[in-house]
Amino acid sequence: MIEVKNLKKLFKDGETVTEVLKGINFVAKGGEFIAIMGRSGAGKSTFLYQMSLLDEPTEGDIYIDNKNMNSLSISEKTYFRLSKLGYVFQDYALLPEMNAIENVALPLLMQNISEKQAYKKAGEALSKIGLDKKLFNLPSQLSGGEQQRVSIARAIAHEPQILFADEPTANLDNESSRIIMNIFKELHKGGQTIIMVTHEEEYSKFAERIVHLDDGKIVQERIQRQ
Repeated sequence: MIEVKNLKKLFKDGETVTEVLKGINFVAKGGEFIAIMGRSGAGKSTFLYQMSLLDEPTEGDIYIDNKNMNSLSISEKTYFRLSKLGYVFQDYALLPEMNAIENVALPLLMQNISEKQAYKKAGEALSKIGLDKKLFNLPSQLSGGEQQRVSIARAIAHEPQILFADEPTANLDNESSRIIMNIFKELHKGGQTIIMVTHEEEYSKFAERIVHLDDGKIVQERIQRQ
């Protein structure tokens, strides 16, 4: 599903150059649930942002379904993100003036899906994660856990090939975090490929493979029994 070759990322601040990713090689198979772990500053989120096409690597290649993402134009890459990938962020990233179903439908409408079909898919996605009674609530009328569930519904409404999650439980209490992780577990059982950054050992146990980063490199990988 994903293959990363010699991935490097540098950040420049004046004359200061910081090498965050230092030649990472990585493969994720279709249907895997992978947790990326490591201490703060290890490069976890930066790695996720490169793989998910939200940022450009300084060097290296990223293949998704055997297609080199470097070969895509900016517009092609944007369409690929919209149609093939799903994203869940720790800050939910919902539009405050839109209700739950509007937030979920928006990316579908951006893919030129008809309004009727977009709202149908949005409603189905919200029902799937247990928010069928909160379709018309604004984000301000939802708890943090419910807002994160809306963001998951938005990420899965178009049935993405890969779901990327960056610290999805970071701003949630324990009960809401467990609800979110159980949703991921059920999505994975249904065949969804998930790559998640987390610093919480408890929630990494939901993944079948753990990848540890340290100082911009993969230092350990292990498979977990489910």
